Amino acid sequence: MESSQSNGEAVLVNDLSSLTVRECSAASDRPEPLPPHLSHDPENNLKRSDPFQFGSRLLSQEDNVFEFNAWDHVETDDTYKEYAELQYAKQREAPVSDFDKSRFNSDPAKWWNNFYKNNTANFFKDRKWLQQEFPVLSEITKPDAGPVTLLEVGAGAGNTAFPILKHNQNPYLKIHACDFSKKAVEVIRENEAYNTKNIQADVWDAASEDLPPGLGEACVDVVVMIFIFSALSPSQWKQAVQNIYRVLKPGGEVLFRDYGRGDLAQVRFKKGRYLEENFYIRGDGTRVYFFEKDELVKIWTGKEIEGTGSASTGFEVVNLGVDRRLLVNRAKQLKMYRCWMQGRFRKQEKLVPS
Repeated sequence: MESSQSNGEAVLVNDLSSLTVRECSAASDRPEPLPPHLSHDPENNLKRSDPFQFGSRLLSQEDNVFEFNAWDHVETDDTYKEYAELQYAKQREAPVSDFDKSRFNSDPAKWWNNFYKNNTANFFKDRKWLQQEFPVLSEITKPDAGPVTLLEVGAGAGNTAFPILKHNQNPYLKIHACDFSKKAVEVIRENEAYNTKNIQADVWDAASEDLPPGLGEACVDVVVMIFIFSALSPSQWKQAVQNIYRVLKPGGEVLFRDYGRGDLAQVRFKKGRYLEENFYIRGDGTRVYFFEKDELVKIWTGKEIEGTGSASTGFEVVNLGVDRRLLVNRAKQLKMYRCWMQGRFRKQEKLVPS
């Protein structure tokens, strides 16, 4: 299950074109501020190996915001936050009708199948950033990495699986690419790079009580979940996390990326799209949720906040970051605030009782 906006594509919005920006703590906590335009040195703009350093193009007061297409670590200002809260209030006042709520929630697979049928020509985008943000993907594809089983949940058109295979040198790597949509699985299987020696694509509902086809308990080394958890309803999260726990080996990791609260995609929703708090129906009938950091900690560990309480899900947070970026349309002088959540969750050796 992969959203039509899951690649982080920019959406233009005229209302926000005059807003100002300020640096968030991720940038301002640095020991010394960067001199004007030092961040524009190409050497400083490369992705870092740490998956939670989302880039180094930092916006300072001396910079012209429209000089580049994107800036990293940009926190939204009070004007944008006030505008967003007004939008949320309007969304709550005009929610999805009870009839449509039942229609969209009763058979979500139908809408994802339609999505892939209607976008056969343009939904594949090579996620070149994957191995930069998640270095473990580079490690498992090395020639001497040995037997590795990777499960991708919500594989979509293969935007994650095929880029990994393209760079793979490990003859013992096996990718299980699973998706809720039958049409998406068909698209993967029809790809010229599909070879059952290294990749197996199957239909699987992550929130069902069954494990993925061909996989049993504790047999997976890495689980990749890129813009898929947001497609589940909040009532399905617990079962999905339990399923991931079951298939992972002790010490295995989940690589996670999804939408964050306040992302422009959320702010833009009009009336008739609000299902419940932070949960919406897109125009194509697919669902999307926007997460907060503490919320994800609770979902994946059972803790209210990091460092408190006892884990009840069997996962610990290796790292969890908020990726805030400012995308710019220089020709139209427009600003677009994006927010994504990115994390790594590790299966504990033993489940800690709550």
